[in-house]
Amino acid sequence: MSRTADIERNTKETRIRAKLSLDGTGASKIDTGIGFFDHMLDGFARHGLFDLELRADGDLHVDCHHTVEDTGIVLGNAIRSAAGDKKGIRRYGSCILPMDDALVLCAVDLSGRPYYVSDAVFQAPSIGGLDTETIGEFFYAVSYSAAMNLHFKVLSGSNGHHICEAMFKAFAKALDAAVSYDDRITDVLSTKGSL
Repeated sequence: MSRTADIERNTKETRIRAKLSLDGTGASKIDTGIGFFDHMLDGFARHGLFDLELRADGDLHVDCHHTVEDTGIVLGNAIRSAAGDKKGIRRYGSCILPMDDALVLCAVDLSGRPYYVSDAVFQAPSIGGLDTETIGEFFYAVSYSAAMNLHFKVLSGSNGHHICEAMFKAFAKALDAAVSYDDRITDVLSTKGSL
């Protein structure tokens, strides 16, 4: 069964298209117009072993907020669509990931209920053209569009680049675990019978 999605979203502020395969090899082709954001999304694909093609044309002459947030909406919709009925998957995933001085915990639950919690704080207002206040907006949009619980705890770290990169990579590893199959799960992992 192919767990893929092709999602396109066009507004007056952004035009975004994403192609996602949950059962990939980590290949990616990313162009959002924000170099550091591209680097983060590439790391997400590579470390989650997802194949991801994503192109975003946004109103970067205003700022990067709309592009980053709307990319989160599109990626979240792609995750939700590719996961399908969620039969046989583990549903939960977590990862504690080190990145030099940073240590970040990420936990996800593909519950069908959106919720986002993070204690990440960034000292600098931007990293390589990415406004740090949009990092939370991105993950919030992903969690709500994918209908998942998404939690981050920054256990240590002071370098914003390392903290952000650890967040994206930990999310990738946690999501990969959550969408992986377990032969013991014959339906969905829920007492409700659906997710």
